[in-house]
Parts: sequence; structure tokens; C-alpha cells
Amino acid sequence: MMRFMSLSSGSCGNCYYLENENDGVRNAVLIDAGVSLRRLKQILMRNGLDENSFSAILVTHDHMDHIRSLASYCKRLSKPVYATAELHSALAGHSFGAPWLGRCARTLAKGEWNEVAGFRVRYFEVPHDATQTVGYYIRSNEHKFVIMTDLGRITEEALAFASEADTVVMESNYDMDMLMGGPYPHELKMRICQGHGHLSNDECADAVRRIWHPGLKNLFLCHLSEHNNTPDLAWSAARAALDEAGAGNLNLRALPRQIPSPIINL
Repeated sequence: MMRFMSLSSGSCGNCYYLENENDGVRNAVLIDAGVSLRRLKQILMRNGLDENSFSAILVTHDHMDHIRSLASYCKRLSKPVYATAELHSALAGHSFGAPWLGRCARTLAKGEWNEVAGFRVRYFEVPHDATQTVGYYIRSNEHKFVIMTDLGRITEEALAFASEADTVVMESNYDMDMLMGGPYPHELKMRICQGHGHLSNDECADAVRRIWHPGLKNLFLCHLSEHNNTPDLAWSAARAALDEAGAGNLNLRALPRQIPSPIINL
């Protein structure tokens, strides 16, 4: 059985937990490290888990809302941190984390499946204004899980991987009308919506139409903007796309921003 939990999802911080149990053996990883170590432990404990419940950390990119507590995790937990060579080079340049990240760093091979804490993991690049941003295709037994957060547009490679998955976690960051009518300065609005920022509800919905297939069981919308979106708007756009595609009963959720989701059986 595979299980998933969002600990936090948005500019306030990003961190996700993915677990698979097979024949009594549990494997789990964290994806990103945007919540404090104290909060991480509290959330895990409330769900019958602890810091020993996961064995590795995957990093999507080097923006602070995704790596804010990575050095603390490395210092206190000494878990291996998996990322691309380019990302590790950038992370090593962060003065707050360099002394602790080095001993935990593990480099993912490009274009190949990597063995990570009992999972098979392959990364794919997505456009975003960080040093490098990747999504992950994660496989364990019969489960196929794809996560792509912080992307300015959907690539063909991302679509291909998501079209195979039974669970997809995908950004649905903003509603265009709310963004354009909102308080952000013009430069920030352009940064968000011009292909290397974030994915809108409409762009996410278009991707949903293209990735839907009968094996897709779970679709989770992540990294919703606090000021430029609502869970209802994001959910409704994705649901309409699924209806147009002829999807039946599918587990569609907009992940909460600052509070954890429940642990979800996938």
C-alpha cells in the first residue's frame, strides 16, 4: 500500500511524505524540506510516525520555501539528500547549509531510474526561475506517482510521465483574474504568468485533460497561492477538465497551504 501526506504546500513552505509498505517492510521519503524540524516531528507524531519513518529526502529546487529547513534536517537527522548535480552545486553555495549538506548529498543520475530508499526515482526538468527545477516520477511495486510543483508550463516529458501515473500531484497556483486584479506589482505578475513562474488553474486544467487515463486514481492540486487563488476555484477548474475528459470517480483534492493533509491511501 502506498500512502501520501502533504505537510505544507505553498509559498509558506513545501514538504510532502510518500510511503509504501510491502510484506511488512515500510519505505518512505520526504519531498522538499520547507517546514521546520520541530513542525515536521509534530506532524509525523500526530500520524503515528516519527523522524525514523522516512529514509531520504528528495529536493525539487533551491527556492527557500522548499529548502528552508534542509540544513537542519541534515544536521539533526543525517538523512541522505537526493538531488541533481546542478542542484547540489547550488545548495552547496548556501552559507547556512553548506557545512551540513555535504555529508548527506547524493546525486541522481540523469535520464535513468535511481534507487532511493526502496523506491525507483526518475527526475524530469520543468521551467521555473530557480537554478534548476525538477519533478519526480516515483515507482514502487505497481504504484506510479508523479509530483510536479513550481512550473511555469507543462512540458511534453512531464505530460508523458503523468499520463502513466495512478497518482499525480500538480501545481494549480493562481486564477488569472485574481492575479491580474490583485495587489502584486506588475513585474511580479509577469514573473508568475509568463512561462517560468507558476501554473495557473486554466493551464493545470488543460494538462489534466491531456494526462487523464483510466488508471489515474488520485489528482492532488498543490502550491495554491494565498492571494491569487482559492481551493474552490482550483478544484472546480480541474473537475471540469476531468468531466470533459470523461473521467469517472477520481480522488481530486486541493491540498491545504499551511496545515497538513490527512495521510491518504493511494
